[in-house]
Amino acid sequence: MYRILIVDDERIERRGIRFLLKKMGLEMEVFEASNGKEALEFLEKQDVDILFTDVKMPFMDGLELIQQIIPKKSDMKVVIFSGYSEFEYARHALQLGAKNYILKPVDPKEFESTVLELMKELEQEQLKQQIKEKEHNFMKEHILYELINGIPLETMRKRTEGLTDFKFLNTFSQMFFIEFSNDFFGKVGINFPEILKKQIDWNFTYLNLNPLQCILLLHKEEKIDGKQGAKEIYHAIVEKFAVQPYIAVSKELTEKSDLSKEFEQLELLMENKFYQSEQHIFMENVEENTNLLAQINDDMLLKQIRQDLRMKDIDSLKEHFERLCEKYRSSRDFSQVYIKFIFSSLLKDFYKNLPKEKESEFNQDIDRMYRAEQFSTVMEIISGTIRSLEQEFSNNPSYLHKEVEGIKQYIAMHYGEEISVDKLADMVYMTPSYLSHLFKKETGQNLSKYLKSYRMEMAKEKLEKTNEKIVNISYQVGYSNVSYFCQSFREYFGVSPQKYRDIGEEI
Repeated sequence: MYRILIVDDERIERRGIRFLLKKMGLEMEVFEASNGKEALEFLEKQDVDILFTDVKMPFMDGLELIQQIIPKKSDMKVVIFSGYSEFEYARHALQLGAKNYILKPVDPKEFESTVLELMKELEQEQLKQQIKEKEHNFMKEHILYELINGIPLETMRKRTEGLTDFKFLNTFSQMFFIEFSNDFFGKVGINFPEILKKQIDWNFTYLNLNPLQCILLLHKEEKIDGKQGAKEIYHAIVEKFAVQPYIAVSKELTEKSDLSKEFEQLELLMENKFYQSEQHIFMENVEENTNLLAQINDDMLLKQIRQDLRMKDIDSLKEHFERLCEKYRSSRDFSQVYIKFIFSSLLKDFYKNLPKEKESEFNQDIDRMYRAEQFSTVMEIISGTIRSLEQEFSNNPSYLHKEVEGIKQYIAMHYGEEISVDKLADMVYMTPSYLSHLFKKETGQNLSKYLKSYRMEMAKEKLEKTNEKIVNISYQVGYSNVSYFCQSFREYFGVSPQKYRDIGEEI
């Protein structure tokens, strides 16, 4: 909708112009002023797209109005009304910055033609501004993505060669790392940042990392406590999308070059969800998180240890056993009988994976455990059994490589279908978080990043070797949302799919 101000000391003239505008049937908001002074006061408080003004008026004429207002409102289009005897006034108005002049009495056809031409110019200028803002936002998003992934700030300055100002990096105060358990951002029709902004009404910068993860960078003018902010984000997402996210909250951002370090810390914080699936907000140095180990559920830790045992992953088994020990080492809320029961059950599972000739040692260890007077003795007995397991497993190939290779083969055959971590985990009888942990340990790459990388490489191959439409390629590599596919391709290769096909070069 366009905003138009008509300035004329003759009420009948203003009504005539309003009538002609109404006849055009365009969406517009029309205001009136009876002289230049009144118009100037109005324009100092509000913006309009087009100003129609007469030349001769009391208190302040049209020329003085133009002279004062154009330097302040350079985007506004100004049209002057003048009679045949006032042509010099009109010429002066054009020199001052008026866009056009219309002779009185106003010819309806000339007036309509002038208005349509002005609106066409306004539309073109708005489009150019939108394109400019979009390019600027894309550049900022690219810079943030690279910095968070470890590219030095000075390297980014050299790469962009002055195309953008890096001052925007100083506007951030805190980082929220959000992760979902499934392919949340790949869903069709979800415009996450806009919907979330309506829910929480904050000023933040959004950065999508992959179908599972995103980052919100809070702007400094928002005075929001990190813990409270995370709770608001969590409840807004649950209410609007009916899914429970995990959120890791950074410390205050003081240096723009520290984005990568802060993100690494957030990734470490997010690892806690592997051990504490019931907790959804993770922060450093928060009182209620100081004894997180004591909150870990026994059944969950024992399940993880048994999973390690089945996978013959001694390193993970040691890590989870240490966490179980730390829980009881740092708490006095459990009876000796309960602790010995838990660890004797674990010992029994361990011995099932040792040769039968060691059964007599099992009975001796159980006896020692129930006679132990110190928790350190219980730990020592289990640790000795773990060493025996490590020796036994070293004589047999690990199943880890086999499971990961199976996942890779499945992705290679089904990359065009909907693939979730939950589905892959079910295939190998693991929990989603445990599969992600093992996959990264084996390959050094996150499972979600591997899947995206594979799909992008297949898309690249199809762009090079086929004439398939981009929308079809998007579907073929597993993206039902073409816009999201194009965004992912541009983030991965640095150019859009269409531009990649046009230039015909390997990235």
